[in-house]
Amino acid sequence: MSLLERLNDDMKQAMKNKEKDKLTVIRMIKASLQNEAIKLGGELNEEQELTVLSREVKQRKDSLHEFEKAGREDLVEKLRNELIFVELYMPKQLSEDEVSKIVQETIEETGASGKADMGKVMSAIMPKVKGKADGSLVNKLVQQHLS
Repeated sequence: MSLLERLNDDMKQAMKNKEKDKLTVIRMIKASLQNEAIKLGGELNEEQELTVLSREVKQRKDSLHEFEKAGREDLVEKLRNELIFVELYMPKQLSEDEVSKIVQETIEETGASGKADMGKVMSAIMPKVKGKADGSLVNKLVQQHLS
């Protein structure tokens, strides 16, 4: 089942169950996916859908951080709930150990030896972990392995 079909099914279920918050998030995700499809001029493949979902998660995490700094607990709670719903559609996240192993393998593949090779390593790793690991975690682990 494609992501759009799954979203449509979940949207119908949320309407039946009167889950207003979940319905709102599903509609936002669908709108983002449709906007991306229009922008690219066609159907989205799985990787493009994942990119849109990752962007949605990142936007919410960034907003969450800003609202926490500003002390807006009402908005923090709302965003946490939204984040939970969006993450339901993301692939299973890799553990820190799994990401560390991928980082080590990629460093060996690229022949990287120091911090100067960070960009080369990051550009090789990110396609491997796209949507499955947070970029800041990958960055941190690459820095640790290269120092």
